[in-house]
Amino acid sequence: MDYHSAFAGMKVIDLSGGVAGPSCAMMLGQHGADVIKVETPHNGGDWSRILGRTYQDHSAFSLYGTLGKRSVALDLKTPEGKEILWRLVKGADVFIEGFRPGTIQRYGFGYDAVSAKEPGIIYYSISGFGQTGPMAARPAMDPVLQAMTGIVNENRGEYDNHPHRIAISLIDMFTGLLGFQAIATSLYVRREQKVKQGRYLEASLMQGGAMLSVIRLMAHHLERGQTQRTSMPNAVYNTADGQLNITMVRPQDWKPFCEAIDQVQLLDDPRFATHAARAQNLDELYEVLRPVIASKTTAWLSERLSANGIMNGKVNTYEEFLKEAQVAATGIISWLEQPGVPEKVPMPNIPGLPPFESGTRRAHAPRLGEHTRDVLAEHGYSAAEIDSLFAKKAVGGP
Repeated sequence: MDYHSAFAGMKVIDLSGGVAGPSCAMMLGQHGADVIKVETPHNGGDWSRILGRTYQDHSAFSLYGTLGKRSVALDLKTPEGKEILWRLVKGADVFIEGFRPGTIQRYGFGYDAVSAKEPGIIYYSISGFGQTGPMAARPAMDPVLQAMTGIVNENRGEYDNHPHRIAISLIDMFTGLLGFQAIATSLYVRREQKVKQGRYLEASLMQGGAMLSVIRLMAHHLERGQTQRTSMPNAVYNTADGQLNITMVRPQDWKPFCEAIDQVQLLDDPRFATHAARAQNLDELYEVLRPVIASKTTAWLSERLSANGIMNGKVNTYEEFLKEAQVAATGIISWLEQPGVPEKVPMPNIPGLPPFESGTRRAHAPRLGEHTRDVLAEHGYSAAEIDSLFAKKAVGGP
């Protein structure tokens, strides 16, 4: 064992779809586990494969969530599919499922059934709203939970005051990391056990959204929905050639900020001279600052603000971000070749692990059912039996 393969030798059966469950299982695979992704052979497989623009068997959503896994296309509605899954479960360390609550039990693979055969298994369920309660059976995705947990309400447009969702899959990704930490710590404890004891774990996007927004959640509760405004003019400002985010948290930032933008007369203006005065007259302060900042270029402002210790960041597109010199200097992005994608894909490297390299298993996003034949052969099926399963459409793949 080494730091790059902490879970080497462990077997993970991943029946989840979308982003939250697959990203959790992907992290286990990146740390050395053999992750077998089980997905339906019908309708494109895991639905993340068909979200947005597609590239043969992939979309941007599935490229990330399938990295380093082996894909087996399996129809769990057939007796043959169920029998195959039971063979896969034998000797598994982790079982992950993301069906709507109650569905996996109807397939016959609930925790009680699986743990009866594999008592040491770590069984993880991921859902939208949780396994119990009045909303448990409802379908859900990241935007729905952003709305429910209060994130959308707080993310209001500066000019229209309309609530907006955040475009990235932030709850999905964060919940995936929560699942990874829960499973990883469980596996750490289980290593020390003479008799391996499994456990049932569950998380929901609702829980992930609450934890993601916990600071604002507490603040709004304690302040009854009217959180105290900062006394500093933090904002995304229009500049002469773009936009710039300026963020200040300490009262002592006021003087160097005014000096950086050549507005030292504001230091003596009674409306803004003190911390308390700025808090009282913040809207008026914005009216003073916006035209000043809009008259300067982004580079001029950023250079002077940075020199004075004021946090700031140019508002980039994703393409502009990838071209930033700081990104290249830190090596946080690898560029990977993936099946069906016409150009290399930017992939953030995972802290604590080597950079991704095209052509390696951990950097490969498998096509739907790419490993069906190999995995079935490993689990005792003959070539003739595998051909028969393909003919019956109980399995799928190239």
